[in-house]
Amino acid sequence: MRYVVIMAGGSGTRLWPLSRQGRPKQLLEMLDGKSLLRLAYERLIGLVDEDRILVCTGRAHADDVRAQLPELAEGNILGEPEGRDSLNAVAWSAAVVADRDPEGVVAMVTADHIIEPVDEFQRSLATAFEVAEARPNSLVTLGVVPTSPHTGYGYLHRADELDGFPGVHRISEFKEKPALDVAQAYLDSGEYWWNAGMFVWRATTLLGQLDQLLPETARTVREIVADPQRLDELFLTLQKISVDYAVMEPASVGRTDAEVVSVGLHIDWQDVGGFLSLAEMLTHDEHGNAIDGRTVTLDTSGSVLVNAAGPDHVVAAMGLEGCLVVATGSATLVTRLGDTERIRELVDLVRTQAGARYA
Repeated sequence: MRYVVIMAGGSGTRLWPLSRQGRPKQLLEMLDGKSLLRLAYERLIGLVDEDRILVCTGRAHADDVRAQLPELAEGNILGEPEGRDSLNAVAWSAAVVADRDPEGVVAMVTADHIIEPVDEFQRSLATAFEVAEARPNSLVTLGVVPTSPHTGYGYLHRADELDGFPGVHRISEFKEKPALDVAQAYLDSGEYWWNAGMFVWRATTLLGQLDQLLPETARTVREIVADPQRLDELFLTLQKISVDYAVMEPASVGRTDAEVVSVGLHIDWQDVGGFLSLAEMLTHDEHGNAIDGRTVTLDTSGSVLVNAAGPDHVVAAMGLEGCLVVATGSATLVTRLGDTERIRELVDLVRTQAGARYA
């Protein structure tokens, strides 16, 4: 049968102070009153039975996940005691699915993207399921057909088309986030897709790959499923590594018996990774300011102003150009838009100098 695991880990530091350790970005109800997690769940309705949708998240957020997704079946929230990168989220999830259904095929999807149109996403995901069901040794990744030379995404280098599956390609190489000229060359070649970080495979196939590449990880996640009481003890011993580095890249160059293939996503895809991407979704005034909440501006242009401090608070900005102002009930961020990639650095200082409660 088909299963989907929504990966909802991470702290979303680049969206601080909106996103905090106790309230990560995927739980923020900032898009027409819905969270990214809720939107990710709704994209799956009708694609798989709802009792076969799981969420892998931090244990500290499990109650919030349950509140936002009351439809989730009992036992379908997998709460990690500590984030240990993407491999361990997918490995543990695969072990859980394999224990429930040895023939289970599972899609690993993200909870931090805006994806439109939903029907095109569902069509591509259904194709990925079909490939994994027909070709048991396949590791299927989803690739977004690029619309620009984006330097913030990894890339998939497509090879030949898979027999019997038009539009599905083998992947010959994974590429890291490129410089602009390299990204432009990728776009011009027509041979590259953006790496969406979403996958479909048989649960037992993924575990079999780990048996070959990281046998200790494979053994540990099976032990966790066999004895859930040992989750804290065992999970913290898992090596921190991404699934791309650990499995997808080695498999794509023939280090295992699997084939890495990709299904194209012809969609509008936005990774809400920081304030610049969030700004694209906000209301813009006549001066090019992206605004959310009660704000007043004077001689301010090209800025992002977010008021999340409540209805009794106003953000007033004067004489700003290309700046970011984010106000919440307990913390306010002011910076140049060009420095937003350094927010993580700032949060570390906040934690050290002001206290963890503000981080």
